[in-house]
Amino acid sequence: MTDDSSADGEKREFRADDTHKGWRLDHFLAVSLKELSRSRLQALIAQGRVTLAGETIGDPNKRVKPGDSIAISIPPPAPAEPEAQHIPLTIVHEDSDLIVIDKPAGLVVHPAAGNRDGTLVNALLAHCGSSLAGIGGVARPGIVHRLDKDTSGLLVAAKNERAMRSLAKQFAAHAVERAYNAIVWSAPRAGEGLVEGNLGRNPFDRKRMAVLRGGGKAARTRYRVVETFGGAERPFASLIECRLETGRTHQIRVHLASIGHPLMGDNTYGSGFRTKTARLPPEARQALAGLGRQALHAYLLGVGHPSGGEYLEFRSELPGDLGRLRSSLKAQGASG
Repeated sequence: MTDDSSADGEKREFRADDTHKGWRLDHFLAVSLKELSRSRLQALIAQGRVTLAGETIGDPNKRVKPGDSIAISIPPPAPAEPEAQHIPLTIVHEDSDLIVIDKPAGLVVHPAAGNRDGTLVNALLAHCGSSLAGIGGVARPGIVHRLDKDTSGLLVAAKNERAMRSLAKQFAAHAVERAYNAIVWSAPRAGEGLVEGNLGRNPFDRKRMAVLRGGGKAARTRYRVVETFGGAERPFASLIECRLETGRTHQIRVHLASIGHPLMGDNTYGSGFRTKTARLPPEARQALAGLGRQALHAYLLGVGHPSGGEYLEFRSELPGDLGRLRSSLKAQGASG
């Protein structure tokens, strides 16, 4: 394999051997270039960015032969220059250094493929003005942490470079207090505990994260059962509090699924629990069917103020959809 980076992008070259005989071209590249998805590689092939022995190949089904020299030109990422958009925000706190938002479910935090606008970043640029544009980089001005699109709750953003450095330092040192409310299937028997497990891309599905035996990044989630629904002996659901000691992608969702208690409504990590809906009270079945997202809410956020270090703590009640789910789960009794 050889690499050649330039202003036009990165050129990577690979040579097939006997083990690759008869492989599809896109499969060969997916194995050789694990950082790119197969669909992304197929798109690059269609764009004429793949050559075999110097000849452009546009067919991802092209069969590879031993000794084939295959080159791919990976274009540089397009610079993201989000525009200001007037999107309603629920502002919990704002001063000259920072702004704390209670993010609704469905709002993407920053622009990315598939969500070029209509994001929290677009809204912040409109609300805070052009002074925010250069904070922390073009694509994510002021953003020091994120919530999944379908996770609601509290999020802080910096309004100047000094605040950005202060908040980033606090997050890196795990000095920020973050707690989440999660409604999960069944209930952990221990009542409280610590989930540890390195997280990384699922080797079989790169769109999902997974607890890995080797590799990945260390992740720690503490949990505490707040309330159980359906009786103490065999609860069909529970409300738990989760506190992050690290901040990895999908951390709470993956960790809770790994101990057998995935979030209700999480079709990515809890799809195997759909059959359990039959145990729910009718009102709860209806509330869950209309939820359309994972039952996760960032209800507590505590940070040191960038000017002077005063500790600020903010709380957010369960939003309407999760409040309705919780209330409907109580229809068959609760404990805790």
